[in-house]
Amino acid sequence: MPIRYDNLDINNKLIWNLRDIGHTLRSLYEGKGSQKRILIVLYESGRITQSDLTQHLGIQPGSASEVLAKLESAGLITRTMSETDRRTTDVLLTETGRTAAEEAKREREERHEQIFSCFSAEEKQELLSMLERLNASWDESWREEERDSRRSRRK
Repeated sequence: MPIRYDNLDINNKLIWNLRDIGHTLRSLYEGKGSQKRILIVLYESGRITQSDLTQHLGIQPGSASEVLAKLESAGLITRTMSETDRRTTDVLLTETGRTAAEEAKREREERHEQIFSCFSAEEKQELLSMLERLNASWDESWREEERDSRRSRRK
């Protein structure tokens, strides 16, 4: 028998909705290491090392190298040896890359506007306040639990 939303208690309805919202955001949003996301990060940061970019995106260096190679062969970025540290590679947008990044950023901003278009400015502020409070509470609770779990494993 399938679970019926109407039969759920308030906490389960909240979880159900947060899960669905998460799925929707993942399908609408660029992935961690997508070309559009990388272009936007480069546009916003200017010159960045490949290592810092990888860390900022939260992806593996090999994955970043693969996507950067595609962007480079498309003429959207250049990778050069850092002048200050020869062990690192700087990543920069080309003019074509800058144009593509501006378009990706504009599309993202339009998408964000559409996502919250069902709310008034006041409602958006209220939702933001509640989400920030929820996030802070979860951070505090789950970080403590994770620390305790790591301590237990070490013993």
